Amino acid sequence: MALTTRRSALTTLGAALAGSIAVPAAPAAAGERTHRFRPLWRAHAHNDYEHPRPLFDALDHRFGSVEADIHLVGDQLLVAHDPEDLDPSRTLESLYLDPLAARVRASHGCVYRGYRGSLQLLIDIKTEGSSTYLELDRHLRRHRHLFTTYAHGRVFRGPVTAVISGDRAARTPMEAQTVRRAFYDGRLADLGSPAPASFIPLISDNWTLHFTWQGVGAFPEAERQKLRGLTRAAHRRGQKVRFWATPDLAGPARDALWGELLAAGVDYLNTDDLAGLEAFLDARRA
Repeated sequence: MALTTRRSALTTLGAALAGSIAVPAAPAAAGERTHRFRPLWRAHAHNDYEHPRPLFDALDHRFGSVEADIHLVGDQLLVAHDPEDLDPSRTLESLYLDPLAARVRASHGCVYRGYRGSLQLLIDIKTEGSSTYLELDRHLRRHRHLFTTYAHGRVFRGPVTAVISGDRAARTPMEAQTVRRAFYDGRLADLGSPAPASFIPLISDNWTLHFTWQGVGAFPEAERQKLRGLTRAAHRRGQKVRFWATPDLAGPARDALWGELLAAGVDYLNTDDLAGLEAFLDARRA
């Protein structure tokens, strides 16, 4: 074969191989890697247990808060929204407590390796609050190094912070404890109460009970000022704020409302759409 012909054939072969072999992308810059993998502490997975992989889907999307509804059945805490959906295999222990304990051990004491923030585990009690909480307390004590703990007037931060919502009767046994591994989810009415942030670190409420705006059109200025005033009042007391029943269908209305919540300093955005909220917060580096 002539030299020029052989060179032409090699050139053609090289072009074909280049087209069939994927060329590795240049490594992301350090700042881009940090942005891509940092936890989204303001993201709350509402009814997290309804996702195909409870807890793990939310962690894959880097959420900072997950919600589990529990029912007391015998001495078991079963996770479901409604009684007809109860499954003996779906316990709080198996879906949340054991996996979180294993992850924290593997990640050297944190939920997100390299980040010392505390994942919020919001536990919504669906059965009678006092008896359910007392059983829950026994479960939490099995993982004493996992949870943020209140002990004799001081709060010791852990990789996971359990906050108790749902049936209000849980408050009585919680307030009687001098040592506990859970905290109470307050309502806007609790903003004026003497209970400190060491007992009520979170104020949650139904958006539709306090605001008319659903993200369509302009946010009424009076409602904007009300929202910002409530958030400032909570923050002065060392409390965080979350609203449920906000619009959750993808679109401009949801984005507009989420944007106002961020601007007002609301600490947790509530969603069932993990990927949607992840993309929204990433776009705003929030």
